Amino acid sequence: MISLTKKEREALLILFKDFTTLYNANSISKILGISHVGAQKIFKRLLNEGFVTSRKIGKSIIYKPKLDDDYVNNLITFLLADEANNFKRWKEEFKALFKKERIVMIYGSAIKNYAQARDIDIMAVIKKRDFKDVREMINEKQKILPKRIHSIELTEDDLIRNIKDRKEAIMDIVKNAIILYGQDKYVSVINNVTSS
Repeated sequence: MISLTKKEREALLILFKDFTTLYNANSISKILGISHVGAQKIFKRLLNEGFVTSRKIGKSIIYKPKLDDDYVNNLITFLLADEANNFKRWKEEFKALFKKERIVMIYGSAIKNYAQARDIDIMAVIKKRDFKDVREMINEKQKILPKRIHSIELTEDDLIRNIKDRKEAIMDIVKNAIILYGQDKYVSVINNVTSS
């Protein structure tokens, strides 16, 4: 696997997570806190490595992850898993929710500043038959956690439909969540939505 700088990793994850926004070097530079020239260098490298595609719109060149490439999908899966490793506490707290084919994500104030957070926001993408089981696990976890757990459980079809319909709350979660478990499944879902 090619070695990416921290800012290159961040740029690729932003492009993947916020797939409805058209990013160019200027707009990504503001988010990454780097110069316009620095952002251009990042995009040039990602483009040369085949990780992104570019398209000219007016005077601007916009970039998107090359999600039709297996290597890029695997790289983004790895970057999401690596990002989740910075949230080991939450991975441990919610590992009981994870089984094959499930996606477990955390979002909201608990990942930004737990001390100031009023609750813990999680979303689980599960099979319909697992709703009761997951609800029971969350209720058990609630008994030991000092802050209220606010959870959303939905099926993969529900998630896809909400993304396609651009439901604001779900789009905000997709853009900002940390994917604790099921990164490969998550990449597949987003790839499905963006390719259709």
